Amino acid sequence: MAAQVHAPVRSFSVGFSESEANELPYARLAAEAAGAEHRDISVSARQFFAVLPRLVWHEDEPIAFPSSVPLYFVSRLAAEHVKVVLTGEGADELFLGYNRYRVAAWNERLAAAWAAIVPGGARGAIGRSVESLPPAIRRYARRTFLALPPGARSHVFENFAVFPEAVQRRLFPEAGRSGRRDPYASVLPLYEQAPGDPPARMGHADLQTYLVELLMKQDQMSMAASIESRVPFLDHELVEHVAALPRNLKLRGLKTKAILREALKDLVPRPILTRRKMGFPVPVGGWLRGPFRPLLQEFILGARALSRGRFEPAFLQRLVAEHVAGTANHGDRLWLLINLEIWQRVFVEGQDPASLAPPGSRPSQGRRALTMEGGVSHVDAEARAQ
Repeated sequence: MAAQVHAPVRSFSVGFSESEANELPYARLAAEAAGAEHRDISVSARQFFAVLPRLVWHEDEPIAFPSSVPLYFVSRLAAEHVKVVLTGEGADELFLGYNRYRVAAWNERLAAAWAAIVPGGARGAIGRSVESLPPAIRRYARRTFLALPPGARSHVFENFAVFPEAVQRRLFPEAGRSGRRDPYASVLPLYEQAPGDPPARMGHADLQTYLVELLMKQDQMSMAASIESRVPFLDHELVEHVAALPRNLKLRGLKTKAILREALKDLVPRPILTRRKMGFPVPVGGWLRGPFRPLLQEFILGARALSRGRFEPAFLQRLVAEHVAGTANHGDRLWLLINLEIWQRVFVEGQDPASLAPPGSRPSQGRRALTMEGGVSHVDAEARAQ
């Protein structure tokens, strides 16, 4: 893009002060390589939770992806300078960039060899013994062919679910378990009918399911900031071309998006091409252990939430206790439960979203500072909210 326009392109990025969820240095490196006029924003936990109820209203449903919130902030920043932005949705599904593609392929291959050389009884005994391993090892062993039942349902879908079916059985009361739909009823046939090996099949299924959710998120959060986004990786001719490429041009050994990396090696700085993929991380789990722990008590364990009878209170209490104590990381699960309760209060009970923001995070009157680099230093939060 930079080579085809006369003025410097404008780039925008978002990050956090927490290093495990901050990619701003790499964004600046990419912008420098392209000669872009770059701006970025760092979002605090207070700012994040202050806008969450309003963004649930914009999405019309519980927010599945915590990244929706920073996406809104960077869209708001971009809207100060441009009317349309280009984003990268679709590249991971087309070029097999997700780490779970590699994990699923590894499990499928090793599971077949394991079944061929180890009798069924021994496999079962070894699988059960995984639970007796030290916690740090058990966490990973549980997600391997040693402990997982064979087949795509287990290796491809259950292994990466926030609430796998075994957890759902503990989450829902007995009365709420009958008549539930199969959570994989729509995606599993797409996977099974697709040609190729597990990674190719996963990419095929994700293009028709998971990517749809990402595009909805992208559209809703950008439009909430009154800016339009375009997705050049999903140009239909490019999609058709890449979909027809052999899988080994996309996922080659441990290298994801291999052909895309090769095509861009002279344009993208090497530290970006060779670094570990982060996705779009948001440090919600840490925030819920710290000053925003009261959200757990209000939206998950509070009397109003529990009165709905939707979930088993004892299991909810266990999730919260383990997460707060640091003995387990249930951040993704707690995030979904919080959002479901906020959605219930806004859309079913008609509560004003502004009243649901944590007291310590509600915008004050007048102007509220946002930390920005190389761009506008303040925004009128109240005017934006309108």
